[in-house]
Amino acid sequence: MRRADRLFQIVQYLRGGRLITARQLAEWVGVSERTIYRDIADLIGSGVPIEGEAGVGYLMRAGYDLPPLMFTNDEIAALVAGARLIQAWGGLGMARSAREALEKIDAVLPDAPRARAAEVQIHAIAMPTLSASDRAMLDRLDEAIETRTGLSIHYQAADGKPSQRLIRPLGLWFWGKVWTLVAWCELRDDFRMFRIDRIERCDAAEPFKSEPGKDLKSFYATVQREHPDAAPHQ
Repeated sequence: MRRADRLFQIVQYLRGGRLITARQLAEWVGVSERTIYRDIADLIGSGVPIEGEAGVGYLMRAGYDLPPLMFTNDEIAALVAGARLIQAWGGLGMARSAREALEKIDAVLPDAPRARAAEVQIHAIAMPTLSASDRAMLDRLDEAIETRTGLSIHYQAADGKPSQRLIRPLGLWFWGKVWTLVAWCELRDDFRMFRIDRIERCDAAEPFKSEPGKDLKSFYATVQREHPDAAPHQ
């Protein structure tokens, strides 16, 4: 579960008005109690009216609700178009999440913005160049990036030469027809990009910690320095 989703779930649990312990929250959202303490502190710091303390429990004062979503027409069009692109060209899990996100947005939008969303005529068509196995690989790589899990991959280069690499997966880039994985390659001791459709096998390795010089921020800095007009949208 992503952190934003976890924070949202914590707020939903606490809205019930009952005293809930950190241990209960940790079990429900699948993290440690220490993580719950940090999440609660961050929520309180952002203005969520949570009361309580460690070792006792937490509750939320009555009357609090998440602020309503308000989008301009252009923002609605961008969200719908982006979700459709992910449905067509993202991983299988990404596509499902994009569809569910659109359903949630549609459920809370007032009539006029909802009508605008239905009128967006920007579409994306899934092409056979992105196979089901590639889409499943995207989800697996996305999870490894999120959890900072190292990977051992069997990769086939453009010339057909196979190689095995131990990498730190850092990010995914979409080039219009193909996806690439940005990673720190332990073999080359440098950043490398790997085409998703050329990764023949992918196995989990040891977890890794973010390290200056080997992280995505450092990679972006290199790209922006060498190709200022080709900086990625983050």
